[in-house]
Amino acid sequence: MFRRSFNRFASQLSRRYDLFHGSGRLGKMECAGEEKRVGTRTVFVGNHPVSETEAYIAQRFCDNRIVSSKYTVWNFLPKNLFEQFRRIANFYFLIIFLVQVTVDTPTSPVTSGLPLFFVITVTAIKQGYEDWLRHRADNEVNKSTVYIIENAKRVRKESEKIKVGNVVEVQADETFPCDLILLSSCTHDGTCYVTTASLDGESNCKTHYAVRDTIALCTAESIDTLRAAIECEQPQPDLYKSLGPENLLLKGATLKNTKKIYGVAVYTGMETKMALNYQGKSQKRSAVEKSINAFLIVYLFILLTKAAVCTTLKYVWQSTPYNDEPWYNQKTQKERETLKVLKMFTDFLSFMVLFNFIIPVSMYVTVEMQKFLGSFFISWDKDFYDEEIKEGALVNTSDLNEELGQVDYVFTDKTGTLTENSMEFIECCIDGHKYKDVTQEVDGLSQTDGPLTYFDRADKNREELFLRALCLCHTVEIKANDAVDGATELAELTYISSSPDEIALVKGAKKYGFTFLGIQNGHMRVENQRKEIEEYELLHTLNFDALRRRMSVIVKTQTGDILLFCKGADSAVFPRVQNNEIELTKAHVERNAMDGYRTLCVAFKEVAPDDYEKINRQLIEAKMALQDREEKMEKVFDDIEMNMNLIGATAVEDKLQDQAAETIEALHSAGLKVWVLTGDKMETAKSTCYACRLFQNNTELLELTTKTIEECGRKEDRLHELLIEYRKKLLHEFPKSTRSLKKAWTEHQEYGLIIDGSTLSLILNSSQDTGSNNYKSIFLQICMKCTAVLCCRMAPLQKAQIVRMVKNLKGSPITLSIGDGANDVSMILESHVGIGIKGKEGRQAARNSDYSVPKFKHLKKLLLAHGHLYYVRIAHLVQYFFYKNLCFILPQFLYQFFCGFSQQPLYDAAYLTMYNICFTSLPILAYSLLEQHINIDALTSDPCLYMKISGNAMLQLGPFLYWTFLAAFEGTVFFFGTYFLFQTSSLEENGKVYGNWTFGTIVFTVLIFTVTLKLALDTRFWTWINHFVIWGSLAFYVFFSFFWGGIIWPFLKQQRMYFVFAQMLSSVSTWLAIVLLIFISLFPEILLIVLKNVRRRSARRNLSCKRASDSLSARPSVRPLLLRTFSDESNIL
Repeated sequence: MFRRSFNRFASQLSRRYDLFHGSGRLGKMECAGEEKRVGTRTVFVGNHPVSETEAYIAQRFCDNRIVSSKYTVWNFLPKNLFEQFRRIANFYFLIIFLVQVTVDTPTSPVTSGLPLFFVITVTAIKQGYEDWLRHRADNEVNKSTVYIIENAKRVRKESEKIKVGNVVEVQADETFPCDLILLSSCTHDGTCYVTTASLDGESNCKTHYAVRDTIALCTAESIDTLRAAIECEQPQPDLYKSLGPENLLLKGATLKNTKKIYGVAVYTGMETKMALNYQGKSQKRSAVEKSINAFLIVYLFILLTKAAVCTTLKYVWQSTPYNDEPWYNQKTQKERETLKVLKMFTDFLSFMVLFNFIIPVSMYVTVEMQKFLGSFFISWDKDFYDEEIKEGALVNTSDLNEELGQVDYVFTDKTGTLTENSMEFIECCIDGHKYKDVTQEVDGLSQTDGPLTYFDRADKNREELFLRALCLCHTVEIKANDAVDGATELAELTYISSSPDEIALVKGAKKYGFTFLGIQNGHMRVENQRKEIEEYELLHTLNFDALRRRMSVIVKTQTGDILLFCKGADSAVFPRVQNNEIELTKAHVERNAMDGYRTLCVAFKEVAPDDYEKINRQLIEAKMALQDREEKMEKVFDDIEMNMNLIGATAVEDKLQDQAAETIEALHSAGLKVWVLTGDKMETAKSTCYACRLFQNNTELLELTTKTIEECGRKEDRLHELLIEYRKKLLHEFPKSTRSLKKAWTEHQEYGLIIDGSTLSLILNSSQDTGSNNYKSIFLQICMKCTAVLCCRMAPLQKAQIVRMVKNLKGSPITLSIGDGANDVSMILESHVGIGIKGKEGRQAARNSDYSVPKFKHLKKLLLAHGHLYYVRIAHLVQYFFYKNLCFILPQFLYQFFCGFSQQPLYDAAYLTMYNICFTSLPILAYSLLEQHINIDALTSDPCLYMKISGNAMLQLGPFLYWTFLAAFEGTVFFFGTYFLFQTSSLEENGKVYGNWTFGTIVFTVLIFTVTLKLALDTRFWTWINHFVIWGSLAFYVFFSFFWGGIIWPFLKQQRMYFVFAQMLSSVSTWLAIVLLIFISLFPEILLIVLKNVRRRSARRNLSCKRASDSLSARPSVRPLLLRTFSDESNIL
C-alpha cells in the first residue's frame, strides 16, 4: 500500500517539480497551516484533512453544474418581458395600450393590444425555445455519469455532483467533467494524451504529465491513501494558455490513447476555464438597425405633428358654439366642469391612439424572422461546402446578414487565410551554405549562398548539430504505433502538432537523415544518419508565444552535456546571437523571404552545470509563482535565451489558397479596400501580396518600416518626414475634389502602403502633437488614399488597434475581419463583421466569429452575392413597412377634416388589428427571403454591382423621401378618390345611401390591393411561394371581410360591419371606383418601371456594340500575369 505524508510530498515537490507545470498562473503544493496567499484557494485532495491532529473545515465551492441558459421557469416571464419592453417600439405600444384602457379613446384597446401581444408572444416563444435547447444541452452534461474515488472504491455519480477536491477517474474517449490536476495514469511514465477539439478545434493529441510524486498511485486503493493539499489561484479564464503539455486537464477535452487516469477536481461548474470563457460577444448593431431607429424618430415626429394639428384644429372648430355643443349631442355636467387643459391633453392622447399605427410594431418581428430564416441560405449554399473538411459555412449570428452587403474595409490574416497553412520544407542554410533538393545524404549537395566565400558545404559537425536542433526543438508528438524501434517502422511514423511549421521542419530533418522517434520516459529519441539511436533528456521547454516569437528546449545529452536549442523569427533570434555570425545567414533569409517562403533561424548554446542549476531554480520559482507569473516567466526566458550561437535557417513554403488572387481582385473591383495584417516578416508578406494580386506590378509601394526610418538619426524625425512626403504625394494624386475615391482608383496611379508593428507603435504611441499634423491623423490620411495596405510583424493586439482606428474614421466605414487562428480573434471581435476560417490553426477564430467559412475564396460569394441580396431585401422590407403604414394612416388623418375632428375611426377595429398581422405581413416576408433582383451569377461575375448599394444607399434620405411621398400620394388618392365617389348621393339602384363604414371599407380595400400589388410590381424573382402569399393574402382579405360582416357576433356591442362588405360589392360603381383608384395609385410606379426597362435595354445594346468593336481590335496577351501591365500601350497591336 502506497502511503506518504503530506510534508514529505510537499517538500519533494518544491525541490523537484511544479505541480502545475506550464499551466499558466496556477499554484503549488503547500504544507497545511502555511499562511494562505491572497487570491488563492486551498483544495484538499479527496476532501481528506492533511493532518489528523488538525481540524478540517470543508470549504465552500460551487458545484459542477453548467448553466448556459438564460431563464428559469420562475423568472422567464418577468425577465423576458423586461427585455422586450426595453425596445422603444414595444414600450411605445404598451403606453398606447394603457392610454386606450384608461382614457376614453376612439378605438378599442384590442387594436393596439392584440398586435403588441402577437409580437411579444412570437418573440417570447422564439427566445423560450432557444433557451429550452440550452437547458437540454446543460442537462446532457450535468446528468452524465462519472466515477469518483471514495473510501478506496469507484462510486458512480452524476457529473453535477462532483465537488472540488474529489478524485475523479476518467477512461479512454471520455470527456473530462471538470478541470482536473492529473495525479496518475495507466502509463508507467504518468503521461496521457488529450484532444481539445471541443475547445479549439484541434484534433491532434496533446501530451499531459502527472505530478511526479503521484505517478505510482495507479489504483483506487492507493489514490485514496493520499493526504495532500493544493494551493492554486482563484479561477481565471486563461483557457488557451493552459492548452499545452502540462498537468491541468480542462473540462471539455477528451482522453485519447490512454486507458484511464486519476485527477483531482480543482475548478468545477461555472468556475471551469471553459465556462469562464463562455461569454456572450458584444452586441453588434448593423447600419440597417440604425436607419430603422432614425426612421422611427421621423415617423414619431410625424405622429406627434398630426396629433397636435388635429387637437388644435378641433378647438378652432369648437370655438363656434353650435359646433362645440350641437343640439343632438349635448354635453354632460361632468364634461362642462372638466378643465380645458386636461380635456386638450386627453384629446391629444386620443389622436395619438388614433394615428399610432403609423409606427410599425410588427416590423421588428418580421425583421427578426427574415434574419433568422434568411441565415439558412448561407448554411445551405453548396458552393460553401468543402470536401476536404466535410463542412460548409456556419452562421453564428443572423443579426448582421445585411451588413455583409455594406463592407468598406476587409482586414485579412495571411497564414492559413490567404495561404493554405500546409507547410513544405524547401531548403535550409547552415553557416551560409544552402542545402536543397536532398533525398538522404548531404555530402557534396551544398552551394555557397550569395557573395560569401566558404567551402562547398558546412562543417560536418555543424550540419549534424543543425539537424539535431530541428529534431529536438519542437513540440511534435508521434501518433501511437505498435513500435517505433528499427528502420522497418520508420515509414509508419505519423507526426502530430498544433503547428504545421514544426511538422515540416521535423520532416525536413528526416530528409537529411535525422529522424525524430518520439519521447519515452522524458527522453527525446533521435535516429542519426548512421542509424544510431540518440537519447536526450528533456529538461525544460520554453514554449513559443506571439510576443517572443521563438521557442527553446533545454536537453541533456547521454554524455551529460546540457544544450539549449532555440528557433524563431530572425528579428527575435539575431539580437541574441554573436554579431559576426549574422551576416552568414542574413542574405539567405532575405532571399527566401523575397521568394515568399516562411523563414526561421536556429541557434544553440552550451549550458554549464552550475549555470543550469541557477536556470532550473529560476524556472521553478517563476512557474510556481501565483502573482505576476507570466511576467516572471517572460523575464527568465529572456535571460536564458541570450548569448547564443547561430547555426542556420530554414525555408518553408506555405502555398497560396485556391482562388485567393481572384477573390482579392473581385473585392478590389467591388470598391473594397483590402488590408493584410500578419505577423510574418515584410519580405515574405510582400511576396504573398504580389502573388495574390493585392499589389499589382504598377502599384507604387510606400514603406513605413523599421528599415526606412532607421536610415538616419532620430526615428521620430525620419518618420515625420516620410509621413509628410507620402501625404503630399497622395494629396497631389487624389485631390479633395474627387467625388468618389473608389472610382478614382482606376483613373489614377495605384498606391500601396507597407508598415510594420514597431513603426505602428511609434505612430499610435507618439507623444508628439503638432495640431492637425500629428502622426496618427497623417497616417490615416495616407491609408485612406491607398488601394491596399500591408501590416507586417503585427501582434494580435495591434491587429485590433488597426481595425478600431479604421472603424472610428469619419463616416464610420463598415469593417470586416477574416482569419483562422487564435491571434485573429481580437480583430474579428473588434470589426463590424467577423469571419472565421475553419483552418488548421484550430477553431478559435471560427468559434468567435459571426460567420465561418472553410476557405478564403468563399468570401467572394458571401459578400458579392449573399451580402448584396440580404441588404437589398431588408432595405426594401424596412422602406415598405413605413410606406404601407403611412398609406394606412394618412386617410385616417384626412378623414378628421370631414368629421369635425371628432376622433371618429375611418376603419373598423378588426381591420385596424389585422392590417399588419394578417393582411400584409406574409407577402413582404416572402419577398425579403426570396427576392433576387439580379441573378446570383451576375452578382459574382460583376463585382461593380456591389458599389451601387454601398454606403447604405437604399436607406438614405433620398430613397426614404421617395417612399414617403409615394405613400402620401397614394393615401391621398385612396381618400379623395373615394370621397369624390361619394358625391353621388346614392350608389345603388334602390336609392339606399352608403354610410361611413362603407366609405372606410372602400378605402381599406383599395389600400390592401394597392400595397400588395405594389410589392408584386417590385418582385423580380417569382416562385410559387410568392404567388401563394400575394394572391393568397388578397383572397384571405376578401374571405375575411365576407365572413366578418356575414355573421352577427354576440360579443360585439355594435354590429356596424354587418353585411357592409357584401352590400358594397353589389354596386357596379364601387367596383369601377376600386379598380380605377388602384390603377391611379400604381400608375407612377408602372411608368417608372417602363422607363427603367427602356434605359436598361438601351444600355445593353450599347454595351454589346462596344464589346463587338473591342473584340475586333483587341489582341489576347500571352504573357504571365505577374509580367502583365495595365497601361493602354500594352494592348496596341
